[in-house]
Amino acid sequence: METALSLAAALGLAAVHLSAGRLRFLGGVPRSIWLSAAGGISVAYVFIHLLPELGAGHETLSEHPIPWFPPAAEHPIYVIALVGLVVFYGMERAAVTARRRRAADEGGWGVFALHLATFAVYNGIVGYLLVHREHEGPAGLALYFFAMALHFLVNDYGLREHYPRRYHRFGRWALAAMPLLGWALGLHTRIREPVLAALFAFLAGGIVLNVLKEELPEERESRFGAFLLGAALYTALLFALG
Repeated sequence: METALSLAAALGLAAVHLSAGRLRFLGGVPRSIWLSAAGGISVAYVFIHLLPELGAGHETLSEHPIPWFPPAAEHPIYVIALVGLVVFYGMERAAVTARRRRAADEGGWGVFALHLATFAVYNGIVGYLLVHREHEGPAGLALYFFAMALHFLVNDYGLREHYPRRYHRFGRWALAAMPLLGWALGLHTRIREPVLAALFAFLAGGIVLNVLKEELPEERESRFGAFLLGAALYTALLFALG
């Protein structure tokens, strides 16, 4: 039963990337209230659900340190979360710079391929964690799926802005496949706990950056009320079911 539900969730996440382009009401300025609400839900999931798990991950890495990690680092789990944030910020800046240099073009293929590869790994981690989550059971799966589906919607919108033609022709298919690939990997393998903790941390840092980069720029004219409402309602739901 759990396997069937996690597969359905992986298919649902894939469907987000394949169908998001048809949701025309999400486009335009000021920013759609639905995208702002989705951003609020994603951030709430990170701060109320994922970040507390980083505390447990810190204990795991303390007991089983990563061999290649600098031994002087006292809090490696939070360093990895920072790395996740920095990596996605770097990809975002590279995409924006490439677009500006090439005017109306979508930037070079190299930037697109690197940006896409980064999000492909990201989506694969999300798919893997459908199988190996801290909070198991249908309720935990539903909460995770709901937050990640809305987060994928926010990511998809941002990538379509950067690479409207390339992303529609190639990128969305690649990103749609990755949750299924990650799910299949999770079904047949089990990554060691220290590595799993590191994946959680990287994912948390990436989510924070990918949501805030979409909400904060002034030209977005983001809807703070919708962002706040999404964050508040989802936080209340997590507390009620936790």
